[in-house]
Amino acid sequence: MTDILHLSTFLRRPIFDSDGDRIGRVQDLVARLGNDAHPPIVGVVIRIEGRDLFVSIKKIGGLSEGRVTFQGRRVDLRRFERRPGELLLAEDLLARHLINLVRGRLIIANEIEIALIDGRWEVVGVDPGRRPLLRRILGPKMGARVRAESIVDFASIEPFVAHVPSARLRIPYRKLARLHPAQIADLVEQASHEEGEEIIEAVGLDRELEADVFEELDTTHQLEFLESRSDAEAARLLSRMEPDNAADLITEIDQDRRMTVLELLASEQQTKVRQLLTYNADTAGGLMNPDFVSVPAGASVADALDAIRNSSVAAESLQAVFVLDEGGQPIGAASIAPLVRARGSDLALSVARTQLAHVHPHWDVLRVSRKMSDFNLTVLPVLDDGHGKMVGVVTVDDLLEELLPQGWRAEFGVSAVEE
Repeated sequence: MTDILHLSTFLRRPIFDSDGDRIGRVQDLVARLGNDAHPPIVGVVIRIEGRDLFVSIKKIGGLSEGRVTFQGRRVDLRRFERRPGELLLAEDLLARHLINLVRGRLIIANEIEIALIDGRWEVVGVDPGRRPLLRRILGPKMGARVRAESIVDFASIEPFVAHVPSARLRIPYRKLARLHPAQIADLVEQASHEEGEEIIEAVGLDRELEADVFEELDTTHQLEFLESRSDAEAARLLSRMEPDNAADLITEIDQDRRMTVLELLASEQQTKVRQLLTYNADTAGGLMNPDFVSVPAGASVADALDAIRNSSVAAESLQAVFVLDEGGQPIGAASIAPLVRARGSDLALSVARTQLAHVHPHWDVLRVSRKMSDFNLTVLPVLDDGHGKMVGVVTVDDLLEELLPQGWRAEFGVSAVEE
């Protein structure tokens, strides 16, 4: 079994030459970021008479025994300068936030674990628990080795590197994109403002994902990040959000820039947002999304499935295809499962629920929730007050978000940093 050693075991410890004389002390270990799941350690930063110097790991011995020895003939006295792609394990990682990409949560690196694998020293993991803090107090009594199963594999870790003076270091978008937008939003809310900006910058490479993440943020963080953006940038972001979420956020923006941002929205989005702003936020009209999938009364099952495939409507609103008469009034709602099971030539209306529950724009949230619960629905049509036209849908996720108290994630520990 590979022995895993603690970084803290070596920090501020003396380094000896081959004759056993002390020549300085260890300040840090240097790792190189790249494509390796476990970054290799390339050197040691040592302090000699107030100067920080770099020593290649090839000239260092004794790490396995907890005694650091310089095995070269002479030390290069040039001051240490970080090169692009290099990470100082203590300065950049220890006691800082890291992203656990497997769980989609932040952890604190209370200890960094290293190991000698196939003749190469590598950063293999992070210990986010409290035991490392106790070790720092008790020192060597706690031991230098740790069981591998007690740490988080570094392969699933992504460090924040905004504070690292190397422009080449950034959180890779492809890694964050594996997470759900809600998980990414949780990361932003757990992080500091600087760290949050780094995450937003990374997902900004995908404009759609950036908008999805923004929708999941709480209002405080949304406004915080909008403050640093121009009116045009804010409008670009809101134009990609779902209309109901964009309308909610518009009402929270400072009044002196609200109208400017609204007028800069893409024309189609602006029309939808302006309509939604005519309703109170805690009504069906304020909750609804004006985008939904519909087909005419004579449409086939194949037509309905094609409408779903070709739609850009949010997935939450795709749980049903609404069959509308010539006046735009719903006469049926076909869920996805019956459509998939039916023959393509059948009428969509033949597999649709024709006794439709619905709400009206002025209905309050409790009345909407009762209707959705009574009829076991995940998407509920909103009809105008004259029952003549369908104007939108309320989805169960938007309803839950409205019913849950503000700050519920923090209250129940959902947005807490893991140990």
